[in-house]
Amino acid sequence: MPGHPSSDARGAGVPPRSADDGRPGAAAGGGADPGATAIIPAVTGRPATPAPGLDSTALMGAVPRPPVLDEPSDGTPPAEPPRPRRGEKVVRLRAHQTDAGYKSVYSELTRPSVWSRVRTGIRLTGEVLITFGLVVLLFAGYEIWGKSVIVNAHQEDLSSQLAQAWGPSGDPTVAPTGGPKPKPKPAVEGKPIAGLYIPKLDKNWVVVEGVEQSDIRYAPGHYPKSAMPGELGNFSVAGHRNRATFWRIDELDPGDDIVVEGKDTWYVYKVYKTRIVRPDQVEVVAPVPMEPGARPKDKLLTLTTCNPKFDNYQRLIVHAKLDHDLAKSAGRPPELGG
Repeated sequence: MPGHPSSDARGAGVPPRSADDGRPGAAAGGGADPGATAIIPAVTGRPATPAPGLDSTALMGAVPRPPVLDEPSDGTPPAEPPRPRRGEKVVRLRAHQTDAGYKSVYSELTRPSVWSRVRTGIRLTGEVLITFGLVVLLFAGYEIWGKSVIVNAHQEDLSSQLAQAWGPSGDPTVAPTGGPKPKPKPAVEGKPIAGLYIPKLDKNWVVVEGVEQSDIRYAPGHYPKSAMPGELGNFSVAGHRNRATFWRIDELDPGDDIVVEGKDTWYVYKVYKTRIVRPDQVEVVAPVPMEPGARPKDKLLTLTTCNPKFDNYQRLIVHAKLDHDLAKSAGRPPELGG
């Protein structure tokens, strides 16, 4: 029929169906080879593979359901955890990552043992002792070095005050007369009155009037009711037992020199006795030491300080007697290298 392809033409471009294509009535055998008559070669079939599982196609690994611990099977609500007793501590709930995912570290009650308490006590005691030791070292350093620097600075200031109070030595502005010398004015507490030298110790100080703590804080102090330098009686001086003041007077022996500087005169004393007494034995500074009320016959010098070092339950006493004096106009005494 014109305009319609023939049956032969329609079948020319389509490969024939195979005998086992499943249609009813298809021939089971015989006929032409399909591969020889097909325009497009037949595609060999791939081996059948099972459908991929969920784990191989999932973007993220499956998270297993965490096990439920101590969950009652009868549907009753779980019991509340016990409250921590005194002395116990609770380890808080926290997450911990493992290869299988996150696991929970459940809270647990821990009671400190006897040994843990002992260790804590030892640690605290050690920290307290270390702190106390540092404080002691700092205090000792201040007593040995810090206080000496402060005392020396004040001694320089007192030396300037003493030189200004005395004025030029050996050049009096008024000619001396044959009459009696005017009585000196009483010393003012806290003000410098004399110089004190101990050649054996290579030490010297300015002595102030008074023995109150405010007076002898930076200098040895003169007992107000005792004699003045070179006078009949007992010129008594007190000083702190620190490195800047009377730290080493325990090294003095009988025969050692102690020199006192006055306004116009040098007084050289010789040590004749040292002793240790109780703090209440004030008779050591009497005009005649250890003999209160006795009439003095000698010109004496007494130094007093605390004993032993770093304590004050005793007093160290050094007694000396005037050996000779020398006018300052004649220069320094030989005991001071003059």
